Amino acid sequence: MTGCLSSCKYFERKKERPDDAIARTFQYYLFPSDIKGLIPAGTSPSDSLVIVRNFIDNWIRQKAVLHKAENNLDDEKKDVEKKLDEYRNSLITYAYESELIRQKLDTVVPDEEIEEYYKTNRNNFELKNNILRVIYLKTSKKSPKLDKVRNWYGSANMKDRAALQEYCRQYATNYFLDDTTWLLFDDLLKEIPIKTYDKEQFLQNNRNIEIEDSTMVYFVSIKGFMIKNSISPLSFEKNNIRSLIINQRKLKLIERMEQEAYEEALNSGNSERY
Repeated sequence: MTGCLSSCKYFERKKERPDDAIARTFQYYLFPSDIKGLIPAGTSPSDSLVIVRNFIDNWIRQKAVLHKAENNLDDEKKDVEKKLDEYRNSLITYAYESELIRQKLDTVVPDEEIEEYYKTNRNNFELKNNILRVIYLKTSKKSPKLDKVRNWYGSANMKDRAALQEYCRQYATNYFLDDTTWLLFDDLLKEIPIKTYDKEQFLQNNRNIEIEDSTMVYFVSIKGFMIKNSISPLSFEKNNIRSLIINQRKLKLIERMEQEAYEEALNSGNSERY
């Protein structure tokens, strides 16, 4: 650092004023205090000069662009202070609202409330896509007991279901056996190479499907389906409704806080209308 001080000695002045500046761009000046701490300890004099010169070049570039902006923008667009104040206010308000929500928002939504919301707003839950309840599995064509799988996968017998589940654990590359859960038909098509130009007609005309490609065999059993533009079932919308209810609670909590703050400011004499 001693070498830097000796090589950069011309930066040292008793008083910082325009005469002490180390660089100028239009009305902007750069002083030694602006580069204080710029040079890391142990830097050689030659490297120190390179660092300082690069810093000054970048400073000149930035100030030149700023000068051009100042002279080409109208006063309204240059009103940065107002924008900064608005941004600061919004950040502080958002931080307070977030903390209020964290502390006071009730996120427990009973099933009864979800069902009531669904009944009241039933027409708002029109399906945008086809959905289905299904089980499927993908396994190698060389897997054992494929004949038994053909009997199991379409069966509703609990013993067959248990046997199919154990088989999938051992041999299936991919599988889904929860036929109480609604899935998007398009998501199934990502897993199973079903080729169809009319998805609605396919769902209406197929129940148990077996498909093969060069190495794999796919078994699909459709247990139920609903066509797009029909009313979505509650079980498919449950998580969505829970989120909607919680979001409504958030808005009401914030609205109540704002009203309380407003009334408190007026009643305490800290707000006046002139």
